[in-house]
Amino acid sequence: MSDERGVGPALFRDVMGRFATGVAIVTTVTDVGAEHAMTVNAFTSVSLDPPLVMFCADKAARFHGMVLETGRWAVSVLSEEMRDASERFATRGRALDGRLEGRPHVRGPATGAPILAGALAALECRTRAVHDGGDHTIVVGEVVGLDVPNPDGRPLIFYGGGYRTLG
Repeated sequence: MSDERGVGPALFRDVMGRFATGVAIVTTVTDVGAEHAMTVNAFTSVSLDPPLVMFCADKAARFHGMVLETGRWAVSVLSEEMRDASERFATRGRALDGRLEGRPHVRGPATGAPILAGALAALECRTRAVHDGGDHTIVVGEVVGLDVPNPDGRPLIFYGGGYRTLG
């Protein structure tokens, strides 16, 4: 269905799918140690000084409330070998128990949020601002820790509704 401008959700998704993006997993940990994770491709840098990044969280996702509540999170930029992790953490309604079970990770030293083993890059952040973005929330974070755990890896890319790799 299109609105009066001819902009419908299916066409909008198709058009936006023509913009290739990397794939990342954003994680957080509650004060009682419960780990939460969500796959995102709406992630980008915002500012160099101070160092800020942002991601968009679906308001309907369980992760949304958790990351807003904790105010601290990590981003693991995925390598092409991590497609299974991307698919797992993009699945709605998965079990809340053992969220990262079987997925090697370490806790980031600055936030305690999980960082996935094999990630190309890792950023630890504290929420600096939250903005309404329609059915998503735009979460801006100040970067408080950085790492390049897999400097020789190749990125996982999402384009045209599917996963791609650099050829």
